[in-house]
Amino acid sequence: MIALIFGANGQDGYYLNELCKTKGIKPIGLSRSGDWIHADVSNYEQVEGLIKEHKPIYVFHLAAKSTTRHDAVFENHAAISTGTLNILEAVYKHNPTSKVFITGSGVQFYNDGNPISEDTPFEASSTYAIARIQSVYAARYYRSIGIKVYVGYLFHHESPLRKPNHVSQKVVLAAKRIANGSDEKLEIGDISVEKEWTFAGDVARGIMTLIEQNRVFEAVIGSGKIHTIKDWIEVCFSILGLDWTRYVEQTANFQTEYKRLVSNPTLMQSLNWQPNIDLRQLAAMMIEAK
Repeated sequence: MIALIFGANGQDGYYLNELCKTKGIKPIGLSRSGDWIHADVSNYEQVEGLIKEHKPIYVFHLAAKSTTRHDAVFENHAAISTGTLNILEAVYKHNPTSKVFITGSGVQFYNDGNPISEDTPFEASSTYAIARIQSVYAARYYRSIGIKVYVGYLFHHESPLRKPNHVSQKVVLAAKRIANGSDEKLEIGDISVEKEWTFAGDVARGIMTLIEQNRVFEAVIGSGKIHTIKDWIEVCFSILGLDWTRYVEQTANFQTEYKRLVSNPTLMQSLNWQPNIDLRQLAAMMIEAK
């Protein structure tokens, strides 16, 4: 059994790769960067060739530019929207028994601060959200003609594999440097923003849980538990024996994308999935990583 993982260079790809191995599935990681097989999901000929050659049991589509900035409009359209169509059409033509996972996002929904579920209306609030919404409608179309395609709507999740520019890793790295003697100040935006801090390995388990069953085809994959950025800063600094208030400076007039983003994971919980790692365990994991 083979699984193709498009966008394997990100944290979700890593944990799915490892999870497949534990289940006796051979993962083939595909990415435009990193130590994976080089492939571009927006190139139909490449995608078609991979589907025809490997006839995978699962196809995971994780590729995207993780930003809602407008200037990533074409890159995200190519990776998310075109990539989804390429995978689904290749599966439809050459291996219709493949199960396909398409990544969705909490930011493609209307967000009034209340918990977001699969039934919350979409909102085209950014070019990133537009691409995600387009990919969902493509998934629904191909599902109507017989392809088992799943959509998992992911919310904020983290791991030691996060890049330094992400707020979680930015806090962790600054706290570690300060604990080692640095006299720097950590400049950060609005620390009252509330969001989920789920472990990416738990999210990967959720993705696998979803694709392994045949009852639910679209589901929110999140913890449903929110913490402020302040909470994250406080727990990271406290693990290292530091008083965060001495080292953190807030950026003036910082504009946030949202004040609160939280999921309602009731449907996923009905599939016997929930996260295992809490906020403090996640912080410790990231601090201890090299």
